[in-house]
Amino acid sequence: MTAPSAAAPASAAAAPSRWSSADVLAGVTLAAYAVPVALAYATLAGLDPVVGIYGYILGGLGYALLGSSRHLAIGPTSAISLLVGASIAPMAAGDPERLAQVAALVALLVAALAVAAWALRLSVLTSFVSDTILLGFKAGAGISIAMTQLPSALGVPGGGDHFFGRVAVLAHQVGAANPAVVAVSATALALLVLGDRLLPGRPVALAVVVLSIVATTALGLQDHGVATVGAIPAGLPSLGLPHIRPRDVDGVFPLAAACLLLGYVEGVSAARALASKHGYEIDVRRELLALGGANLLAGLGHAYPVAGGLSQSAVNEKAGATSRLSLVVASASLALALVFLTDLLRDLPKAVLAAIVLVAVKGLIDVREIARIRLVSRLEFRVAMIALVSVLLLGILKGVLVAVIGSILLLLHRAAFPHVAVLGRIPGTARFSDLERNPDNEPTPGLLIFRVEASLLYFNVEYVLHEMQRHLAAAGNTLRAVIVDLSTSPYVDLAGARMLTKLGAETTARGLAMRVVEVRSTVRDILRDEGLDAKAGPISRRTSVAEAVAALQAPEAPR
Repeated sequence: MTAPSAAAPASAAAAPSRWSSADVLAGVTLAAYAVPVALAYATLAGLDPVVGIYGYILGGLGYALLGSSRHLAIGPTSAISLLVGASIAPMAAGDPERLAQVAALVALLVAALAVAAWALRLSVLTSFVSDTILLGFKAGAGISIAMTQLPSALGVPGGGDHFFGRVAVLAHQVGAANPAVVAVSATALALLVLGDRLLPGRPVALAVVVLSIVATTALGLQDHGVATVGAIPAGLPSLGLPHIRPRDVDGVFPLAAACLLLGYVEGVSAARALASKHGYEIDVRRELLALGGANLLAGLGHAYPVAGGLSQSAVNEKAGATSRLSLVVASASLALALVFLTDLLRDLPKAVLAAIVLVAVKGLIDVREIARIRLVSRLEFRVAMIALVSVLLLGILKGVLVAVIGSILLLLHRAAFPHVAVLGRIPGTARFSDLERNPDNEPTPGLLIFRVEASLLYFNVEYVLHEMQRHLAAAGNTLRAVIVDLSTSPYVDLAGARMLTKLGAETTARGLAMRVVEVRSTVRDILRDEGLDAKAGPISRRTSVAEAVAALQAPEAPR
């Protein structure tokens, strides 16, 4: 009897050891993935490549302390890197030191805004950014990012202040592309794409980086015009506040707000997807606090805003991570790399970094999902395209704002123009559904049954009344009564109640009876207070559509 009891604790004790070893392996794998990606994204942001690694080290530690996801990996992301790079360059006026200071300041402001949003419980506001808007925004961002990297991949200087300007400049320069640079970037692209297909979740980019460094040294590629990263400062980032204040930089608060919105939405989306896969829940409000902590450390370490990204999180998850310990291991591994391995990166071609970014951003452009939305909803497809084009025309910062405004307008459009269904009886039942969608439904002779599929609010009552009046006019003189089903109208404001009262007066003037059924409690109260029961009869929670139809079709029913 004693042996089993002794074995059980041993197994229990072994479990944490297995978890720790899995997280150690995942952390090392994540660090291997992060080195080339961080260097590439920092270059995209217009900063020293090493700054990207600072963000991974410190952002990961901050999230590990406060986050609720077991798999989310924190670091620079492609969209935030482009957003920061395009926005802070004018703020720095060509001064590299000021550029780094502004970037760190933005990270600290993101932290402050995230903590404020956490304290005010504003995590719900991200619900206003629809998946449709985000889909178009990401596609536009991906195209914009790709355009910024093509000059490095071709060995030409590039230029232009916006997407179409860059396209025009590149079109004139493409004839002067450097064959050696093109060969390097094309080879790197081929290896990265092939590696992603054959070895998903593995640090393929790191292997490509190693091969490119060896090839650059062995073949003397620098003598053929292949630009390299050059010297990378060794050692850990120093901690401290930037030497500038928010009031010294115009436009820094809107940039921080856009980074927070973009980073939080992307991070929560990735965390939710991985949590659903592994059967646990994340705390979306706590994620705000964790994002604040990650950016606080990143800003103090002279990095730029960081967030959770799906690509690095997928690497972390596929490598076997079971807890946030993997982020701590990844940070420690990156710190060791900064201390001992920076000399090895001196000969890394910039064309390889461009290839890494190009492969990374292809995941932002989900052509299949855009095509599916086009088939499912033309309205949402148009909204996604507006978000995409806005990013290309206005830039990524204004594109974020357009995405938010577009989400709200889409929500308002749906509420302002609700579907007003005319109901018919489902054959052989006492249930009623939309006649337009179900032509086999049985019409109710002499009766017109409406169902408003939304709340009745001041900004949609005119449309709803117009739709009802249109159906009333089409019904002709054979109509005896009107039934309004409010089962799908959870809220009716004063304007909605007065609209129904007006409808009641119009039906009475035409000699028609009117009944309002399936009314919820708070809606019943406002309708009674507005006097609708005097025109439409008693408003009872017990009356169904079928009962109202039966009563109005009875011989003694009002005509």
